[in-house]
Amino acid sequence: MDNLDNIDNFILDTDFSNVLRLARDVVSRSDAKMKWMWGEALLGYALSELDKTLGTEMFTPFLTAYCDYYVKHPPQIDYADRAAPALITYVMQKKTGKTEYQALTNRVLDYIRYEDRLIGDAVNHLGNSPESRFYPKSIWVDSLMMFGVFPALYAHETNDSDLLDIAARQPQVYSQYMQDPHEKLWYHSYWVKAGRHHPRGKVFWGRGNGWVVCALPIIMDYIGREHPEFEGIRKIFCETVQAVLLCKNPDNTFNTLLQKKSYRELSATALISSGILRGVRQGYLPHECLADGEAIFHAVASSIGEDEHGIYLPEISGPTIPLHILPELCYRLTPKAKNWSYGLAACIFAAIEHYKMVDLSQVQ
Repeated sequence: MDNLDNIDNFILDTDFSNVLRLARDVVSRSDAKMKWMWGEALLGYALSELDKTLGTEMFTPFLTAYCDYYVKHPPQIDYADRAAPALITYVMQKKTGKTEYQALTNRVLDYIRYEDRLIGDAVNHLGNSPESRFYPKSIWVDSLMMFGVFPALYAHETNDSDLLDIAARQPQVYSQYMQDPHEKLWYHSYWVKAGRHHPRGKVFWGRGNGWVVCALPIIMDYIGREHPEFEGIRKIFCETVQAVLLCKNPDNTFNTLLQKKSYRELSATALISSGILRGVRQGYLPHECLADGEAIFHAVASSIGEDEHGIYLPEISGPTIPLHILPELCYRLTPKAKNWSYGLAACIFAAIEHYKMVDLSQVQ
């Protein structure tokens, strides 16, 4: 089954087939020496989860080559976005038994455990990176995924209660400072010294809200229903999903700015689908949300195209920073491109949840 030469005979439907073909094509044309960075980390983790879901080893050679490269070229781990690659090194260490991968994972664990806290149990998003010298000390909504998901996973599997508590405390801190108390949508960042969210005004970044919707059910899965933070996270999650769905376009996609006229953006759309489908599957959301989750996933999967350069997912906005000056304009002007790593990851996450929902319905 590892080669899956005849994909159409293996998978369940056209939507999933499109995403699987996309993932295989992208990997076949990519260098495993990807950056040690958040987008590549999420893509690698999504590929490992795709293998796990299908019971295959399609992407193991690519991911072990990635880990092998960074064993020989140790990365700098100096801010939250550079913590996310532990999602790859930990999973591949478990799969291959290579202890040298654990050394990379341990460096991330040390950062998560011992990095100075900025506010509550949240770290300065830009940490000690060169960029941190030019940007106010702040927490970013991105960190729920980049900083919060891995320790939840690792702590769950290693019975590390202290680390599990660190992961479990993240959503409440971020909600307190970045979730609008009335709209229930999320701002991109919170500037600690200024004591306010940034951008000012009702500016809600689509992919940022997608990170929230995707990350929260993953964290809930790993901390478990008995954890004292669980019900609080569930409440935050349900309120966020309800608010986000009010921003859905007629074609079941979402814009790069929610509640505002702006271009549609498929990484946000895929993240929202993934979180909703997982939430329904795990019983965190009512079953009535399933139709929305499936329709949103179909909007993403049906947008996959192919040209002379290969298979691609379009309409992914580039890396986005809440700039000091004219931040709303920055969101509107951030260019879109095909096959950004994090957009592919989001698409794969959604496809996996779709696959599991269809599989579950067949069992029932």
